[in-house]
Amino acid sequence: MDSIKILICLTTLLFMFTYAQAATLPESPPTILTPTPAPAPAPEYVNLADLLSVAGPFSTFLKYLESTKVIETLQNQANNTEEGITLFVPKDKAFSSLKKPSLSNLTADQLKQLCLFHALPHYYSLSDFKNLSGEGPINTLAGGSYTLNFTDDSGTVRIGSGWTNTVVSSSVHSTDPVAIYQVNKVLLPEAIFGTDIPTPAPAPAPVPDIAPVADSPDADGGKGSAAKASSPSSSHRISWWSVWRCLMVVVVSGGFVVVL
Repeated sequence: MDSIKILICLTTLLFMFTYAQAATLPESPPTILTPTPAPAPAPEYVNLADLLSVAGPFSTFLKYLESTKVIETLQNQANNTEEGITLFVPKDKAFSSLKKPSLSNLTADQLKQLCLFHALPHYYSLSDFKNLSGEGPINTLAGGSYTLNFTDDSGTVRIGSGWTNTVVSSSVHSTDPVAIYQVNKVLLPEAIFGTDIPTPAPAPAPVPDIAPVADSPDADGGKGSAAKASSPSSSHRISWWSVWRCLMVVVVSGGFVVVL
């Protein structure tokens, strides 16, 4: 019985000691859970080949991009860089109407440079070209002396390359970081075709409409209608001749009278 009382006392003392220790410890501040921010959505991957094949007709330009493997360079610039890309795409008609100079004699490297000449290593919206007007030649993905000049004429973007002067006719795709614009002509660089650019032939002067002249010479007499109008008509001349026949009487010697 004594052992039980001793056990009870020890348990009570242990409990009181533990409670006293807990009472002396400082209270820990409540734990505040902060929400983890959601990761920013990755930019949408743009497949340039699919886009050009649907938005066309750009099949000729797409064929050149794929045969030279420039499409891979453009894809990397569009989706794997912070700068993005701006691409100028000629329609099929621009290639079919290109006679001189011809692209058929270009080497593989020149054709590759020609394709890269149609791309800028930065994303530009249409409103950005207004700032590019005063900056002089802009570098293309072809590098080196392959540059383009831009002017903004009341919202119309004009592109000059020496051999080519054209305009941006429509926007195919313009969402950062990829801008694709349709142009009316193939961009031809001086670095490939030289600086001996033929002067365009002047436009023929318009031919004015000439009204027929009333008193122009006729085919048989060479006299104008005005001259005919001023001369006596044939019936008028016949009447006067009849009068003279009646009045002209010549008396000839010998008593004969001859009426003319």
